[in-house]
Amino acid sequence: MADINLGVGGANSATGGFNIENSCKFENDNVEKMTHTYDSAPTSQQKGTMSIWYKRTEIGTNIGLWQFGDDSSGDYLAVRWARDVYGSGESYRSKTDGTSLNIGGVNGAVRDTGAWYHMVVAIDTTQATAANRFRVYRNGEELTWSSDSRASIAQNANMAIGENGKDIIIGEGVYRFNGYIAEVNYVDGQQLSSTDFGEYDEDSGIWIPKKYTGTYGNNGFYLDFKNASNLGEDKSGNNHDFTLNNITSANQATDTPTNNFCTINPLIPYYGSVSEGATKFLHTPSGDGWESFVATMGAGTSGKWYAEFKFVASGSVDNVIGICPIDDPDLNRGADHFALYGSNTSLDESVGYYAANGYRYIGGGGAAYGNTWAVTNIMSIAVDMDNGKLYFAKDGVWQNSGDPTSGATGTGALDVRGATKPQSLGASNYTSGQDILANYGGYTTISISTPETDENGYGTFEYAPPSGYYALCTKNLAEYG
Repeated sequence: MADINLGVGGANSATGGFNIENSCKFENDNVEKMTHTYDSAPTSQQKGTMSIWYKRTEIGTNIGLWQFGDDSSGDYLAVRWARDVYGSGESYRSKTDGTSLNIGGVNGAVRDTGAWYHMVVAIDTTQATAANRFRVYRNGEELTWSSDSRASIAQNANMAIGENGKDIIIGEGVYRFNGYIAEVNYVDGQQLSSTDFGEYDEDSGIWIPKKYTGTYGNNGFYLDFKNASNLGEDKSGNNHDFTLNNITSANQATDTPTNNFCTINPLIPYYGSVSEGATKFLHTPSGDGWESFVATMGAGTSGKWYAEFKFVASGSVDNVIGICPIDDPDLNRGADHFALYGSNTSLDESVGYYAANGYRYIGGGGAAYGNTWAVTNIMSIAVDMDNGKLYFAKDGVWQNSGDPTSGATGTGALDVRGATKPQSLGASNYTSGQDILANYGGYTTISISTPETDENGYGTFEYAPPSGYYALCTKNLAEYG
């Protein structure tokens, strides 16, 4: 078995000519994966290139990404992370002598759960130089190896790639994946470079996707996840469509490498767990007590921003939605030091709206504000950073007779405290065993009856964002934030 640490330096979207519209959300707990069994001979088992964009949304042990072959027989090639933040890895078995070979460990770690990464694994065992037989690129850079035993790959060895009668799996590499996957290309019969699939943005220097324009060989495939009714559809022309396991049209997301959306930040040490593409928070302490989650992106110091939330799995009304400067020291210490939006923090700049009595809370002090609300309601936050105004809605009705389009007048608004700082739009609850669903626009498990987008066409919401308000994503932040 071979080990490879994948990570260091996540890719966020930037300007560029190629736009990726969709990704697919994968969840380990739901056993979500895609498989295809080859029924024809590959162009080559000595040469092949896998390119895949991915966004990890949960940190844990034994997470896989993709896999060729059958791990139970030992005849496979897979990518997996076996430690919390460090990758462990590339695992394969030589077809020439049946011996498991240790490829080694690549330096680095995938630490940023709010960023997209690009991986290219390029194989050509015919190369005379052993280091060139198995090459790994992350965000455009070829990785160095902390324990390099690639010399154990025999020249001209047949690898477990594209074999007739064997599987290719997306969303699993011995273990299953948590997060988003986009723009998957497998090229059978060629060892390519990262520059065939990506490039550096001229303005920002960020590594961004580039449309692959080459051929795919016999058993190559291309997944773009655009067809919600058939997310496993192969667009390469080879018709290697994938069988979906616990994946439906609801798994389609608009969180992509070219437009990265805000999600829940799992790196803050909550007493709870994050799942479903980091849009679901489960409060799981040993007993009841206030817990909150923090967003991966702050509403910019300018612009107008919108998000939705829903509380489920309990009849409790001890629930809060609100905002707080994303750099507040208490917010970033997690559950031990940050109770709820609206509570007192180091900066005393948190604002919350409480379900049980409809009060607004600022720095721990409450006052009458709006209606009470329950787990059946979809709650909205609209924050106007241009004018320092904050609005809350219950099922699309803005509370306190608020008008988010009233600008500096701030009709029915609350003041944004710390308005010169990016704000986390988040939620809190008191009762253990209760879920909170967040919808920042890129993906959600909230049931949407009539999908709405912002005025730029981004996001999928139950209620249309007010005029001039936008989803928290990199394209909108670049324009307005």
